[in-house]
Amino acid sequence: MSSEPLMNLQRIGLLEVVPASPKLRAQMLQAARTRLTDALRTENSLETRFDCAYNTIRTVADAALLAQGHPPFTSKPGHHQTTLQCLAQTLDVDQVEIRVLDGLRKQRNLSDYDGEPVSQALLSECVEQAQRLLALAQARWP
Repeated sequence: MSSEPLMNLQRIGLLEVVPASPKLRAQMLQAARTRLTDALRTENSLETRFDCAYNTIRTVADAALLAQGHPPFTSKPGHHQTTLQCLAQTLDVDQVEIRVLDGLRKQRNLSDYDGEPVSQALLSECVEQAQRLLALAQARWP
């Protein structure tokens, strides 16, 4: 994994530089597992389940950046998008998958900020992506 793109984002003020913390990364991955469990609870609404699945994706992406010592500045606009885009460097996720994840980010914004309803198909896609990304991270950091 090349760190040059991450260093470029750090230089322009989108990513911090911190010591890598295996303990914090492990805590974040545990939080992602908990969110995924909540996403699978059928007693929750589709919107809640979607939000939990999306947060699984984002938490894994944040943990992967932290593992590289480059968490995002959460005070900067667009930090969710930046975190997802960095998956190419942090977990070797290909650009096609990143575009799918970014589409889920946009849907999450529509749901959260505009009250857009979440369909079962959209929820299923988000859960599938969350499961895949979490499995990828857990394989890298057992």
